[in-house]
Amino acid sequence: MNAHILDYAAVGVGPANMSLAALAHPVDGLRGAHLERRETFSWHPGLLLPEATLQVSLLKDLVTLVDPTSPFSFLSFLATEGRLYRFLAADFPAVLRAEFNQYLQWVADRLPSLTFGADVQSVDFHDGAFQVRTNDSEVTARHLVLGTGLTPSIPETFRPFLGPSVFHSGEFLLRAPDVSGRRVVVVGGGQSGAEIVRHLATEASPESITWASRRTSFQPMDDSPFANDLYSPDYVRHFHALPAERKARLLERQKYTSDGIDLQVLQDIYRLSYRDEYLENNPGRLRFLPDCTVTALEGGPDEFKLHTESSGLDAPAMLAADIVILCTGYAYELPGFMSTLAPRLRRTDGLLRVRDDFSLDWDGPAENRIYIQNGARHAWGVADPNLSLLAWRSAVIVNSMLGETRYQV
Repeated sequence: MNAHILDYAAVGVGPANMSLAALAHPVDGLRGAHLERRETFSWHPGLLLPEATLQVSLLKDLVTLVDPTSPFSFLSFLATEGRLYRFLAADFPAVLRAEFNQYLQWVADRLPSLTFGADVQSVDFHDGAFQVRTNDSEVTARHLVLGTGLTPSIPETFRPFLGPSVFHSGEFLLRAPDVSGRRVVVVGGGQSGAEIVRHLATEASPESITWASRRTSFQPMDDSPFANDLYSPDYVRHFHALPAERKARLLERQKYTSDGIDLQVLQDIYRLSYRDEYLENNPGRLRFLPDCTVTALEGGPDEFKLHTESSGLDAPAMLAADIVILCTGYAYELPGFMSTLAPRLRRTDGLLRVRDDFSLDWDGPAENRIYIQNGARHAWGVADPNLSLLAWRSAVIVNSMLGETRYQV
């Protein structure tokens, strides 16, 4: 093979492609480049609230469930940094997200295949290889791995008003809005909405916080043993083989195993509300509106009115707000640099067809594959964007690229 052609080029350096880099690192002869447009590693910096925790076990890191002896494990990080015994003594109920981010940064510093400041502009395929062009270089590789992450979902209702006072939750800490004495409306009843409500109610002094959700209630995450079985290799392989219509039904039914709210966060919020009402003589500072849909937004830039529809208890038809925070989730979008290859990707009902090794079905040579990370929920189930099977999926991809079983999956 041409010495200038790498085995793979991976675009995007988040936990998914970093897991791939960590598992590929000890494999002799497997050469890859991981390209990231940001200048340094960061993991959802807008949501790294000091009190936020992971919703999965510390063993579900980049490598452990596939290679427990890897030097890139979370436990290896704790031991190397001299904090393992203190970590055990602290006995946190869950890993703080800020510490997991430190772990990810620690791994990033130890992987030579990662290149930051490499903004991929286009990808094409010629002469049996992918040509990946960045802002200042070109990489040629036999395989391509897409790990560019999810894109904030912003309903059309809010798009014309985006700015300093109306923004997605992913920008929360980056914008650092001054909420003192102001009316804040948080839209969206998932984990990020709950974490922001708790943070505002604890750390800030807004005049009021209204939490509105289309869901019928603020649902806790189903973290039971049987629910966690959905996040196992055996189950996701089973899911992948099901007919598309069956998958769609299951995704809706299984939503709260990943898209629910950590019970501790809900308890914290309820206790803060109790404190406000009965101990601080400040009833109504925290207001909860489940089964509430925002149908229109008007006003700005200093005051907004949100029109709502709801069958909930004492739900108003209109909400006044100074700041609107959109905790409306994320969705996968094929990155713009794939515009040349996008027509060559096969779809069913508009959805990308994903094979059993996480490669996309396309019209190119079978020996050249395009793998997808965190973009195949429709094909692989609720576990796909979750940390739970990060290492397993990366190991599947490594085995596929090698054409042999390097990792037992």
